[in-house]
Amino acid sequence: MRGEASNTMRLAAMVALVGGAVWAGRPSRAEPPATLPDKACDLRVESELFAAGGEKPVARSLTLFHNGVAWDFLELVDGDTKAAAIGEIVLHDPARERVVVIDPVRHVKTQVEMIRLERLSVSLAKWARANDDRLVRWAGGPDFASGFSEEDERIELVGPRVKYAVAYDEAPCPEAAGNYRRFADTAILLKALMQPGGIPPFPRLAVNRRLEDVGAIPREVTLEIEPRLIGITGRPERLRCVHKVHPRLLAGDLERIEDAQAHVAAADAVDLATFIDRDEEPSRSTPPGS
Repeated sequence: MRGEASNTMRLAAMVALVGGAVWAGRPSRAEPPATLPDKACDLRVESELFAAGGEKPVARSLTLFHNGVAWDFLELVDGDTKAAAIGEIVLHDPARERVVVIDPVRHVKTQVEMIRLERLSVSLAKWARANDDRLVRWAGGPDFASGFSEEDERIELVGPRVKYAVAYDEAPCPEAAGNYRRFADTAILLKALMQPGGIPPFPRLAVNRRLEDVGAIPREVTLEIEPRLIGITGRPERLRCVHKVHPRLLAGDLERIEDAQAHVAAADAVDLATFIDRDEEPSRSTPPGS
């Protein structure tokens, strides 16, 4: 149950960030995620994921941008008790060119260097462009210009049997759009590394690029997949993620960040394969930072 919930949350992150950046109007080589901006501003983004037209969210996440880094808290909901708890914390640290993923229940963490995600991007693009499936080949890029349409603070990208739609708002501060795009690109590539399969990430990256170009942050992101593809992707035919963006942190957010830092310091470092193995039991009973 916990592994399924965690996969749902990573899917929430992917849909929330549906967009993409690296390919629209760019050279054909795979580029790394966006570079670190000169300045940073505080920002909090609350996200809720809805599946197949449902009225109740199936997953939630909270992303806090503070001092040039982003902390992403992925909330798991017990299918039986409906109780919610933080199931995973992801530290996006662009200055150190790394991502740290923490499991606060098992008290373990794993670190992924940005160079690994950049190499993954290159290999995924090469594989997708040579694929026999039309959708996968299209999703390998590099040119998505013909599939884009924009009107009234809304971006759509349509490909074979799939459509991405993003409604957006102006970023609350000049550097926020770049901060969010950098976080979004990294989260999408991290998802591709930890959960391989499904549609390649490059259409979403192309949308993220466009959002940054217009100085925007997504308000609502929808991914629609042709029903006959559901067995391939393992996802509902329609996913919708709603974001609430606040231009400052709330009173308890700094405490949440401090607690997350304690988890980073105290968690045991493991390799990625061990971290992904959700069947392992926690080795300690007292959560760090509690």
